[in-house]
Amino acid sequence: QVQLVESGGGLVQAGGSLTLSCVASTSIFSMYYMGWYRQAPGKERELVAGISSASSITYDESVKGRFTVSRDNAKNTVYLQMNGLKSEDTADYYCYARLRGISSWGQGTQVTVSS
Repeated sequence: QVQLVESGGGLVQAGGSLTLSCVASTSIFSMYYMGWYRQAPGKERELVAGISSASSITYDESVKGRFTVSRDNAKNTVYLQMNGLKSEDTADYYCYARLRGISSWGQGTQVTVSS
């Protein structure tokens, strides 16, 4: 497993922006599939965005056009740029890494959007 450390969460007004970062402790970061999940109170954890080792990207329909996932393999970091935030984006956001069927999770960072 790989250690993942998220940062960048916080409180923001509706319509605002935040950028989440996740640093992975591995020398083969470029080989990992990386994802951002979120879990709102009382709800299931859901995939927000994912980026493969080949930089193939997927988004949940609810964030398309507002969120952008990217990775910097030289910095072992995956980002989630969140624009046009809505109250329904309020959740704990988790970084996820997977390689050869082995998954790792970060500790989560809280995002609160006030309306």
